Parts: sequence; structure tokens; C-alpha cells
Amino acid sequence: MRISRRRPQKPQGPLIRFNTGITAPQVRVINDQGEHLDVMDTAAALTLAREQGLDLVLINPNAQPPIAKITDYGRYKYQKTKEMRKQKAHAKEVEVKGVRLSLRIGDHDLGVRREMAQRFMDEGNRVRIEIILRGRERQHVELARKILQDFVALFTEIRIDQPFQKQGGVLSMVIAKK
Repeated sequence: MRISRRRPQKPQGPLIRFNTGITAPQVRVINDQGEHLDVMDTAAALTLAREQGLDLVLINPNAQPPIAKITDYGRYKYQKTKEMRKQKAHAKEVEVKGVRLSLRIGDHDLGVRREMAQRFMDEGNRVRIEIILRGRERQHVELARKILQDFVALFTEIRIDQPFQKQGGVLSMVIAKK
């Protein structure tokens, strides 16, 4: 016997309350042309919408009283999902890029790492700076902390998202552009 496992379906757009799904006793009503009508009982607003052959759609449930619009529900939902898709397409995922230093890093290498980190931040990403201490290096945590602080001091116009942190033999901090 084979058991099929399905993923739960994701909702296809925003959850929009309309018609009898509106539970507020009173709503502020806007007509299809965007004109403000008045604050009225939900039942009266629903009757007014049905007379026009349209739906009463809740557009701002957090307002006092909630704002409802007399419009076609299908058209309103289509517009909202279209807006969500457009926002999702234009949203940039912020990544955390890594720059690794060491206790024995030279000045030139430090400059190269600085340019890398600056390029990552210019692209809009956050930068994790880390030093891995191996073997006997683990005794020199203060030296590693000083190297991290000196490296961060090379930058102007940054904010520290995650301050100095030590986990095992790894010392790290996360910085980003202001």
C-alpha cells in the first residue's frame, strides 16, 4: 500500500473578506468610482452593493470603522494578486556574503578583503566578517577581536547588524551599509 504525501497548497493571493464574510457591525463605504459614501451598517451596505449587482469588499479591516468598497470581487482580487506579483518581482533578496580574515593576514590582503566587502555592501548585501582560530591561535581571542575592529574601522557609513560574537573557534560580526 502506497501512501501519497501532498504538500499543503499555498493560498493563491491575499485573504480578502467580502459580502457576508465581513463581521464588523459598521463600515465606511466607498463606491466603485472611489467616492466616499458614508459610514453605515454592514447589512445596509451589503444591500446597496447587491442592488448595483456588485460585491461589498473589505479593503482596510484595521481602520476604525473598517473601510469597504462596492466593487466586483473577482476584479478586485485579480488586481491585488497582480500587485503582489509585481512587488515580488521587484523585491531583491538581501544575502549575507562572507569575508574571512586570519590572525596572520598581511596589509595588502586586508585591503583586498576590504574592497570585496565594500563591493558586497554596494550591491545591497550584508557582510559577515569572520576569523577562524585554529590550534594554538585559540588563545589569542583579543588579538582576533582587535583585527576585526580594525577591519571594521576601515569603512565609513556602515552599521553593525550583529556585534562581535564568538562561537567555538570562530569569531564573527555582520555589517551592512547605512
